[in-house]
Amino acid sequence: MLLRLSLSSLLFCWLICLQAQKPDIIIRKNLDRIDIPFDYENNFIVVNVLLNNVFPLRFIFDTGAEHTILTQREITDLLQVNYSRKIPLLGADLSEQLYAYVAHGVSLNINGALASNRTILVLEDDYINFQEFAGINVNGIIGSDIFRRFVVRINYKQRIISLFNPASFKTPGKNFTAIPLLIDKFKPHITSSTAIIPDKPMPLKLLIDTGASLALLLYTNTNHNLSLPPLYVKSRLGMGIGGFIEGFLGRISSLDLANLSIPNVIANFQDIPPHADSLWIQNRNGIIGNQILSRFHIIIDYPNELLYLQPNSRLQKAFLSEKSGLTITASGKKLDVFTVHDIIPNSPADIAGIKTGDVIAAVNGSAAAFHSLEQITNKFYRKAGKKINLVIIRNGSKMKTSFLLREML
Repeated sequence: MLLRLSLSSLLFCWLICLQAQKPDIIIRKNLDRIDIPFDYENNFIVVNVLLNNVFPLRFIFDTGAEHTILTQREITDLLQVNYSRKIPLLGADLSEQLYAYVAHGVSLNINGALASNRTILVLEDDYINFQEFAGINVNGIIGSDIFRRFVVRINYKQRIISLFNPASFKTPGKNFTAIPLLIDKFKPHITSSTAIIPDKPMPLKLLIDTGASLALLLYTNTNHNLSLPPLYVKSRLGMGIGGFIEGFLGRISSLDLANLSIPNVIANFQDIPPHADSLWIQNRNGIIGNQILSRFHIIIDYPNELLYLQPNSRLQKAFLSEKSGLTITASGKKLDVFTVHDIIPNSPADIAGIKTGDVIAAVNGSAAAFHSLEQITNKFYRKAGKKINLVIIRNGSKMKTSFLLREML
């Protein structure tokens, strides 16, 4: 199954209270608005960041993260950044404790928006492994501590994030629909009517999470009416801090946003351990990620707690499912070595005899090394019945195999 990560929502800092820091960032020339271009890779919003005026890095822009996070400690070690303390984190399985350092005096320049003398989190080890599991070069997460005093506009089609001074921001036109927000720990939440099966909608509290590359994640044990849909598969839902998220994947009947009903959404389902409920998920029932958000032009008005949505041309696009059963990782300096990490039992790839550890050398006659991880996995989202021919390397020997893509949801 293609890996769709949900990063920030899987991070919880036990009893952390970062030292007070400036509530805003400095925009060059005292402008009322600044535009930040971004790359949209494997359903992630990635922005360029200059760290301490020395290191050009790439960070995920993440409305679901309270704090900014650097995943590679060797960078701040090299800069001799001061760490005040070491704190525990909750891993992706919501039980294992991992660790991060609180780093002070860090500056971040994001296309001219300067956040100076910041306090950020630095992971003790790179628990997330963006490169391996998402196939993109990313060094961390930009959290709401950087942009929460602004009105934030995200134009997915033009790939521009705009930060507005709230005092000069004008309410958007009638093509936008306003939805009340609940800002909880500086994270934006909405209440949305969601129907797992037809004609049985329920109101759910959902996090607006641009750090999640999936469409929808629902915590099944946070509402007694939340249950798995009639058709689902057991799957690893994504990669978080310290490991995989285990759960289920299925289609729900509809999700309502901005007076629009979005049908046949592919949703991820996860159980939350009882000990993590009140501490970690803030009484929410799930998250909405980029595969849904990218169907809208969105404006998050943090100061006035409003979300504005305007549908774009992608609104009616069908939610495609992965049809091979493979989870693939990327490695190597150019991220061009693709290894089978996991296989769904009785899926087409499993029946074809593919095994974990197999290296994919070619897909349908094209050398895998000429493609990105996203391009490789997108081939497994094509129409059911399409034949996939693979050349794999197992224990140093090349083998050929093939299978037909099959709808599993």
